[in-house]
Amino acid sequence: MRSSLAMALSVALAVASACALSASADPLAAGRAANIDHAPANDPAFTDTADGADWISYGRTYDEQHHSPLTEIDQANINRLGLAWSLELPGLHSAATVPLAVDGIIYFAADQAIVHAVDAASGKLLWTYDPDVAKVAGVRMRAQWGTRGLAYGYGKLFVGTQDGRLIAIDAKTGKPAWIVQTVEPGDGRYITGAARVFNGLVLIGHGGADVAPVRGYVTAYDARTGAQRWRFHVVPGDPAKGFENAAMAMAAKTWTGEWWKYGGGGTVWNAMTYDPEFNSIYLGTGNGSPWNARIRSPGGGDNLFLASIVALDADTGAYKWHYQQNPAETWDYNSAMDITLATLTIDGVPRKVLMQAPKNGFFYILDRATGKLLSAEKFSKATWASHVELSTGRPVELPNMRYDNSAVQLWPSPSGAHSWQPMAYNRASGLVYIPTIELIGSWDDRGIDRKSWASRPGQMNAGIHVFQSDIPPAAGTSALLAWDPVRQRKAWEVTTPGVWNGGVMTTAGGLVFQGQGDGMFNAYAAGTGKRLWRFDGRMGIVGAPISYTVNGRQQITVLAGWGGSGAGFMGSMAAQYGWVARRHVNRVLTFVLDGKARLPANLPAPGAETPIDDPAFRIDRSKAERGALLYSSTCMACHGSGVVAAGYAPDLRASPVPLSEELFKQIVHNGLLLEQGMPTYGELTDAQLDELRHFIRARARASIRPQGTSRDHGTNQ
Repeated sequence: MRSSLAMALSVALAVASACALSASADPLAAGRAANIDHAPANDPAFTDTADGADWISYGRTYDEQHHSPLTEIDQANINRLGLAWSLELPGLHSAATVPLAVDGIIYFAADQAIVHAVDAASGKLLWTYDPDVAKVAGVRMRAQWGTRGLAYGYGKLFVGTQDGRLIAIDAKTGKPAWIVQTVEPGDGRYITGAARVFNGLVLIGHGGADVAPVRGYVTAYDARTGAQRWRFHVVPGDPAKGFENAAMAMAAKTWTGEWWKYGGGGTVWNAMTYDPEFNSIYLGTGNGSPWNARIRSPGGGDNLFLASIVALDADTGAYKWHYQQNPAETWDYNSAMDITLATLTIDGVPRKVLMQAPKNGFFYILDRATGKLLSAEKFSKATWASHVELSTGRPVELPNMRYDNSAVQLWPSPSGAHSWQPMAYNRASGLVYIPTIELIGSWDDRGIDRKSWASRPGQMNAGIHVFQSDIPPAAGTSALLAWDPVRQRKAWEVTTPGVWNGGVMTTAGGLVFQGQGDGMFNAYAAGTGKRLWRFDGRMGIVGAPISYTVNGRQQITVLAGWGGSGAGFMGSMAAQYGWVARRHVNRVLTFVLDGKARLPANLPAPGAETPIDDPAFRIDRSKAERGALLYSSTCMACHGSGVVAAGYAPDLRASPVPLSEELFKQIVHNGLLLEQGMPTYGELTDAQLDELRHFIRARARASIRPQGTSRDHGTNQ
């Protein structure tokens, strides 16, 4: 269980109504792939090569296009693509990450930021580095969304941890070079996203605005020493303490009330893109803390810089410009999705632009020099606004979208029309490939005491009422969407199973690669969307693949593994795939032309967990109802809505633990399984633990017996 509020809503509500080293210091630096169009001459870690031999950063190059220039594997020979090797990862409950490939070595971080180095030719594990997060994270262990990636530069790997550390690791030895703590004790911040390396600096943000009073920021550290170089706060702090810069003073004019007591939000937990041409950093900023704008800013205001793209000077962190996608954001429509750089011909004129498909369902194109909005059109079902007015840049919201007068249901849900899974851009086809989600959400803050909302369990960040039953498989859909950014329209679309789909990579061989929740790894024709090849990875695939060369041959690697923000909650729907936590293990898959390897024999077949029951356990309905609220705010994001989990955390309906009062307390309250990834909830009373047990047992019994068939004995059953 964990207290992660944000992503617990995404599906439940869908049915609620329903470093500075010289080049010589790093002998691996020569031949590193930076974008041929965006290669800074003064950065020895990223030399200007276009051969695609390495995949050195999260999006391969600074432009975050997730595109490989390699052409050995193409549409004509994709049918020859076969498994070169696989590596089993037993014991890791989360592996939804983008790996790196540097000089024949694959690096990836998984689960609790455990870094692995693997020989790319053979699949042999070379070393691992475990930062022992469970021993130091405390309550931050509850944010078990796993690690989405890491960064490389100057001979080091850089990884952030749940407890807020940024660790530089020697890429050859796996030993830490330096460690800095990027957050304050007890402040609720944690790190799940990948760092970015540029100009001798390493940049890192954090999450946490969904679960604690958090004021978002990003920090740049010296890549050689770990010394802090600059920090930029996304939202203003307490005016009585003064503002750090003119940007914060400007932003404060868009807030009302005592917002700083709530933190404000604006965490930069994923999207950070470096642009060498303008020496800028573009940040995709997060939602408010709390979500409900009427609580954090009761007198109104746009609440800068929430749900925005913010441009900073890369050397100093000084503010340049911003564009806010959702003024006074109030639905968890954050702008933390990846930001891609490109040059597009718009109205006959080449424009240097950035592109983003954020949660809110609109595809945005901005001029990178000025932040001017060039276009914004719906790429998915979005019923909260009719359109974005280009003259003002503001969305035109539809009536009652802020649930002023009544509950509201709208698309997209808090999971967004596009979540953190990376999109990709192919210059040859001119298309952007987006892993999309179509899912309804529900909001309602009627009856909420805005002065004491935070003390009410289950309210999910001020007035979101959570569905407690099973999530039907048909509650939402997902797709791989090919979007034409110039014409601002769909080029093609392929439906993918379920809701939680994988990140995307495209190649100069005219191919698009994406994994699916059902474990299938697919290759499509970039221009038409025709599926040309597939492989059954025998585990759901969420992270994005990469491509690189070993001994002159093109290889493709992807991690087959569940995880990432919301993955535990999405397990309620992923149960349809049959992935069972601890039974179906994560693995690394690497492919090459004419590969002949096979997955290990006798892998367990997909299959549902079988709920267990003890007829002697008499369920108290009033306790179960109170336990439902506690479950939604403490357990749901890992163990699933309706206590239906798959692939990420155990399904508690099938666990004997809730049948034992003593064992349940030892695990949930006292931390018996802390080092196995189960966080502690020491604040829960014996009465609350009992209420949780009754709710879990009620859900198990309902799964065994059809609703309404059990005997009713007053308040017990």
